[in-house]
Amino acid sequence: MSHNRKGSGLEKPKNTKQTIKRLFTYLKPYQTWIIISTVLTILATIAQLYGSYAVSPILNLIQAAVTKEITIELMSSQMMIQLAILAVVYFVEIAAVLIASQLMLRVSEKSMHTMREELFSHLMVADIGYHDSQQYGDLMSRFTNDIGNLSETLGDTTRTFISNILSLIGTFVVMLVLSPLLTLIVVVFFPLLIFVIQFIGKKTRKASRERQASLGALNGYIEESIEGVTVNQLFVREDQSQKEFHSFNKDFSIKSHTSQTLGFMMMPLMQNFNMIIYAFVGILGGYLAINTGLSVGDLGAFVNMTRSFGRPLNMIANQFSSINSALSAAERIFDVLDKPVESINSSDVELHDIQGKVVFDSVDFSYVENKPILNDVSFYAKTNQKIAIVGSTGAGKTTITNLITRFYDINEGSILVDDIDIKNINRYSLRENIGMVLQDTHLFTGTIMENIRYGRLDATDEECIAAAKLANADYFIRNLEFGYDTEIRGDGEGLSQGQRQLLNIARAAVANPKILILDEATSSIDTRTEELVEEGMDKLMEGRTTFVIAHRLSTVRNANAIIVLENGQIIEKGNHDDLVALGGRYASLYKNQSELIPQ
Repeated sequence: MSHNRKGSGLEKPKNTKQTIKRLFTYLKPYQTWIIISTVLTILATIAQLYGSYAVSPILNLIQAAVTKEITIELMSSQMMIQLAILAVVYFVEIAAVLIASQLMLRVSEKSMHTMREELFSHLMVADIGYHDSQQYGDLMSRFTNDIGNLSETLGDTTRTFISNILSLIGTFVVMLVLSPLLTLIVVVFFPLLIFVIQFIGKKTRKASRERQASLGALNGYIEESIEGVTVNQLFVREDQSQKEFHSFNKDFSIKSHTSQTLGFMMMPLMQNFNMIIYAFVGILGGYLAINTGLSVGDLGAFVNMTRSFGRPLNMIANQFSSINSALSAAERIFDVLDKPVESINSSDVELHDIQGKVVFDSVDFSYVENKPILNDVSFYAKTNQKIAIVGSTGAGKTTITNLITRFYDINEGSILVDDIDIKNINRYSLRENIGMVLQDTHLFTGTIMENIRYGRLDATDEECIAAAKLANADYFIRNLEFGYDTEIRGDGEGLSQGQRQLLNIARAAVANPKILILDEATSSIDTRTEELVEEGMDKLMEGRTTFVIAHRLSTVRNANAIIVLENGQIIEKGNHDDLVALGGRYASLYKNQSELIPQ
């Protein structure tokens, strides 16, 4: 059993410029908030720089008082003014940061709300072919991981990234003004500082990617094991599963420890590196203060800025990776939004009061080019006829139903509904006249009544109950504690497979379609329930064109016509008695199944 999975990891965007340009279309409605937030961020950065510099005038006042250049009283009064200014500056910084953060948070929430709505709407009308080629978990990650990553980056990381860049530039300029020579000392250490940040950062990001990949593999194994616990116990595989889990768990523990260790290393390394720079600046600064007239205040301010100089650089390196990851997330979202949707043209015909006549005329179809699924398929079905489609697995039976509903468009030939080519019919109008009961049932969170009404949202309670009676579902529904108001969760948790299928049939019945498709509709129902369902289905089929796909040939004996498919071609057509008498493929299949039925 293979459980290899790739972690989400940090990725670089493929087209940064195009992604940013497209992302701004979501931010444009809030550009006023963004401008205000940017201005406030600049103001907060200036206030922060002044806070680091403010030690200079205070220390100069103390020095002047010590050297008797000013009186103690004047020093005290001037110092109170400086402290008041500093208090105002700190208040402005806090207020600016708070307001800027809230504005960007609102921009993030609103823009991501729009993107989430657009993504969901797009997926609801995307080609079925696209959904067939995608994994459910991968699409879900667009809503969870990718939009969450993008939201966090827009809400805080981008603003602080700008703030750190401004802080780094501003600190360097102020340091240069205070003392060019001391600034040169810092610049000498600057390449080494960048090297340390890049080296540790690269190791940390690699370890983080490996940790995420290991976590994905561990979670995937846990999910599969829990979902398959019955099979696991049936084959007495508990010990082997425990060993496999131990291997995944140990791998994650090791990689998690490595990742966290490297993460913890960055801060103490930067602090010690800054202390080395601080020591050099202190020694040289003291010499300059004694011999060149550098004021104690300027030296104090310079030292203060030196101690915090590496912090914005470290944060920029980390945030740059986060921004890259967010842009990659945006690309993945835009990739989904760029996938084709089902085409609807203004010239498409709207169907009203159709009879339900369906004609396949020399239809060729393939999901993948040069790999034909159907080849020259022709047949017709009239109102009140039951057409059965049988054949081996992979013969193309379900493909025919996908073409009738126009989930896919054919390559050659034509499909007509009431003598209108379906490529000229509005897809939604076509499907409003088609009801489907699939082998795999899918129920939604809500009451039983709401699930039945899903087939036609304007159906009354009485119509839903009538549909349930038609499908012979009314009896078991009324025996539930809350009857039709019983809440369904987890795709029908608490209901048997047969009961779920009965609700599925009732949902199709309430839609009152002219064309009915039953794809292995009774395959999950026991023989007793099947008899009840068939009685209801016979009533449901009255006045409709019905297509039945079934492996159990006993369910199609009363069909008006039976089509036998093999390798995408019709090899036999006729009713049950004719095909049995023919002695061909259908007769062989029917004989084999009859021999398996106890007499």
